[in-house]
Amino acid sequence: MAEAIVSEQGAAALTIDAVAKAAGISKGGVQSCFGTKEAMISAMLDRWLQDYAAKFDQLLKAQGDDLAARIGAHVSLSLGGDSAGTERAAALVAALVQSPEQLEAVRAWYEERFAGLFAAKGSGRTLRVALLATEGAVFLRHFGLAALSEREWNTLHDDVAALLSKPSTD
Repeated sequence: MAEAIVSEQGAAALTIDAVAKAAGISKGGVQSCFGTKEAMISAMLDRWLQDYAAKFDQLLKAQGDDLAARIGAHVSLSLGGDSAGTERAAALVAALVQSPEQLEAVRAWYEERFAGLFAAKGSGRTLRVALLATEGAVFLRHFGLAALSEREWNTLHDDVAALLSKPSTD
């Protein structure tokens, strides 16, 4: 319910009362589960991180676990996955801006995504561009800054996938 509120109404609409009304339970019921709004945001973040990690690990089992495979898996999940997942991620980031203490988990998550990326030679440039293009597209689309149709979104995914499939000439 909290994710839906943030996704549909924005982070400012996320309150314990709003979640209680959406869930059809008392405000005290929500507070007994989460305690505070910050704890609710933390639970949303933990849920998203666990879901992403499971899907990411599954892709790596099929592709290998080198830098190119990690970037490819991220691109696949971010651009090629279901839009509900990326909307959840954008909603969480919007909520996190209101709760800076939660940003550390997101920073650590991005640190994992960027691990080895700037030291990589050869295909490093292509991998960096693919990762940053993916992140930029997700933020632009899901924060409503760029109205990309499904066709345009799929074209972008295909463009980034094509970058990753070609050997680099760095």
